[in-house]
Amino acid sequence: MIRSDYLIIGSGIAGLSLALKASKNGSVFLVTKRKLFDSATGKAQGGIACVTDESDSFEAHIRDTIVSGAGLCNENMVERMIVEGPERIKELIALGVKFTKKKDSDSEFELALEGGHGKRRILHAGDITGNEIEKVLIRNIEKHKNITVYEYHTAIDLILDKDRICRGVYVFDNENNNTEIFEAKVIVLACGGAGKAYLYTSNPDVATGDAVAMAYRAGADIANMEFVQFHPTCLYSSGAKSFLISEAVRGEGAVLKLKDGGSFVEKYSPQKELAPRDIVARAIDNELKSRGAKFVYLDITAKSKDFLIKRFPNIYTKCLEYGIDISKDLVPVVPAAHFFCGGVVIDENGMTSIKNLYAAGESACSGVHGANRLASNSLLEGVVYADRVYKDSLQFLGKEYSEIDVKPIDNTKSLVNGSAVFAQKKEEVRRLTWDYLGISRSNERLLKAQEKTDILKVEIERYFKEAPFTVDGIELRNMMFIAEMIVRSAIQRKESR
Repeated sequence: MIRSDYLIIGSGIAGLSLALKASKNGSVFLVTKRKLFDSATGKAQGGIACVTDESDSFEAHIRDTIVSGAGLCNENMVERMIVEGPERIKELIALGVKFTKKKDSDSEFELALEGGHGKRRILHAGDITGNEIEKVLIRNIEKHKNITVYEYHTAIDLILDKDRICRGVYVFDNENNNTEIFEAKVIVLACGGAGKAYLYTSNPDVATGDAVAMAYRAGADIANMEFVQFHPTCLYSSGAKSFLISEAVRGEGAVLKLKDGGSFVEKYSPQKELAPRDIVARAIDNELKSRGAKFVYLDITAKSKDFLIKRFPNIYTKCLEYGIDISKDLVPVVPAAHFFCGGVVIDENGMTSIKNLYAAGESACSGVHGANRLASNSLLEGVVYADRVYKDSLQFLGKEYSEIDVKPIDNTKSLVNGSAVFAQKKEEVRRLTWDYLGISRSNERLLKAQEKTDILKVEIERYFKEAPFTVDGIELRNMMFIAEMIVRSAIQRKESR
């Protein structure tokens, strides 16, 4: 039994910023299934949306968020997130995050414009904002003796007592191939989304829906899993794995074009390239299907080479690796699964429907994103709700550990060739979600998807019980539950907006 005051699963902006605050009041164990840096936060390019300019207002940011969310946002939660944003930004800066400043200014930030925003309000660090935030948070984590990091450890399932209070987590040690029991007074799910449940995604390999799947199996309330956001512009190249072309590129004037050079987004929205992501992604998807094309183009050649290298150094360099000079070449792009607006339902303080269990970041469904997340609101949500979890969790620290009657899971099982089966089944799940649960859906295809997921679930659960634990096996099981949740949620929702 490994005991701590806090047990945090995940190492993105929500998990790391919470760990730093929680370490002031107790011991923190942070579990992450790869290296500490491996998270969606580290891949975030665009930035973090926040009202920092006098010409902007909380009301305007709230309005843009709700419009982008198709009117399905929890307005109270949206207001809390946006109003508390500036203080959380100050904390990040105090930790050492260096957002890009205006030329010849030591105090004014260079604010970017992205789709769905009526104002320039995106703080960024070049075009590697998430990378900057993640590195700074990790540097600060490494200074704290109260924080113990368990890299290459994968959460398997939650441990609940007879009163359905969460007491701990079964965790698999990836390198030593054994299971361990972690117990804590406060348990927080902050291990991101589930983009890897889809065949094409902008997400890192670790994004397999672990938090939501574990909470679902434990009986926690889950909501809005049908609302999967597809980012409109992932680089189309056989060698470019999950590389995103940031929304900010369109914010700086990039135009979407067809193979013949014609524009098309204006047919779908008067906001054109700066419409919310769901509109732009559907526009591209519709054009691809109607024309039998594999990709469309993004054209930013109207901007100078010097401007592009300064504003988008990472994107410029990465595209050059694939033979594309964005200052003179068109960039082939396609939509890809990007963000889950749904997840484990939380209240205003991050508490789930299971006592002692919190969730934050993309793992959670706070209601701030509605049906479609506004660009660059994800990092904001992560850091704001991490703070709310921290403040609310202090109530549990004075309590004694409860004796829980659990035993380590026996990992000696009969099936020895599980890895090959898991790899094959992962591909089946990802292709199923892409083919049937993608940008465009129909009742007929949803019912077919339900049939297929029911069959796959039986097979995968059998393999999971018979084979020794592996990371692939744990991830496959979670991806299967994610697919099931998407199907069930999508069938229940009888409207499109």
